[in-house]
Amino acid sequence: MEGFLYNRIAQATFLPWVAAQVLKVVIQLVWKRTLNIKLLTSAGGMPSSHAAMVWGLATAIAVNNGTSSELFVIAVVVLLVVTYDAAGIRRAASIQARILNQIIDELFQGHPLSETRLRELLGHTPIEVAAGALLGIVWAYLWMTRT
Repeated sequence: MEGFLYNRIAQATFLPWVAAQVLKVVIQLVWKRTLNIKLLTSAGGMPSSHAAMVWGLATAIAVNNGTSSELFVIAVVVLLVVTYDAAGIRRAASIQARILNQIIDELFQGHPLSETRLRELLGHTPIEVAAGALLGIVWAYLWMTRT
């Protein structure tokens, strides 16, 4: 495990994820003037920590192994799947959850069913994914090229 912690590619992958999670709290504090520590462990929101992580991984591998390496190809495939999932599938699930919550609110007022809420913040807007990707690329590039 100690070797993993000192692996520069692992650091360039996970540190942007941590930074994105912390940024979610900071952005919420600045924009809405509320401190929500739960955002440190939540999915969804600005910026996408998933995008930051996979784009950081691909960037670190590109810098370390080159864009012609098999590892880079694998990283890009993972990047595409995660990015599509964050901005496409999970975003659609978020929209559906919001609509279902509205239907339950309107049809089941006063019923115990109306007390149960579906989680609405699951996916990301394209801007949130782009911000996470940019964070991952910049962080990983700077991390991997430092002396």
